[in-house]
Amino acid sequence: MISLRYHIVSITAVFLALAVGVVLGSTAISGRLLSGLSNEKNTLGQQVSDLQDERNALNARLAEADRFASSVGPLAVKDRLAERTVVLVTTSDARPTDRDQLVALIKAAGGIVTGELQLTESFSDPNKADQLRDLVARLQPAGTSLPTAADPGTRAGGLFGTLLLLNKDNQPQASADESASALAGLANAGFVRATQGVKAAQLAVVLTGGAAVGDSAGDRAATIARFATQMDRSGAGTVLAGSDGSATGSGAIGVVRADTAATSILSTVDNLDTAAGRVVTVLALREQLEGRSGRYGVAGNAEAPSPAA
Repeated sequence: MISLRYHIVSITAVFLALAVGVVLGSTAISGRLLSGLSNEKNTLGQQVSDLQDERNALNARLAEADRFASSVGPLAVKDRLAERTVVLVTTSDARPTDRDQLVALIKAAGGIVTGELQLTESFSDPNKADQLRDLVARLQPAGTSLPTAADPGTRAGGLFGTLLLLNKDNQPQASADESASALAGLANAGFVRATQGVKAAQLAVVLTGGAAVGDSAGDRAATIARFATQMDRSGAGTVLAGSDGSATGSGAIGVVRADTAATSILSTVDNLDTAAGRVVTVLALREQLEGRSGRYGVAGNAEAPSPAA
């Protein structure tokens, strides 16, 4: 007769054998799994290394292309802006190096830079929109009118167009005293930083940085976009130029390109941070003189790399 003790010993032996089997099996599986993971790690590591090599090669090619564009740029734009005057308006996030290199290229094209006006962060601050709009109305020179639109970007673009751009007959739209007084008022309120002796010009370039950031990014981008568009309506032509980040929906160039009414008059360039982009900016200024506009650069919403020859 089988005793209870026999049953207990038998059951214990079964469970012990099962446990030993699980341990041995899991050890074998773990070994194969670790081996597989190690091989996969090595494969991924090689892929990462290959991608890094490819990226480095592409960066080297881009750097070489940029050096080539820098060397031929002055020849490509020679005489395109002969005896034409250009004023610069820069946003607070525009890169000084882009500005300086563009100025040199405008001069190589025969253009004359009449000065620079820098917009501060306060200019596009939604919390100061009412203050800017009211100030613009007070500073508008006598005998001139502001656009009927209520947004501060368009209203400011109307004032700046009067102060900084010549009319269709190449005559100033405001006297020197009126311009100096208005710019001083804007500077005292913290909306601009002006260089000394800014003079009205035939053409304007509005230089901006990349994509706007922060909770008010969309509002800030819209203010700059509408400002540049209204500037274009005030003179012979305006180009809005920045890096490709500004061509996204959160950047000023992206806002302009989403508005068919704006793109029908205002030219945009989204790769100002490259030598090729600066050449295109000068060519776009020339195109503005001929009454044409376009969306140029490398972003997905650009229509072409550059104006047609």
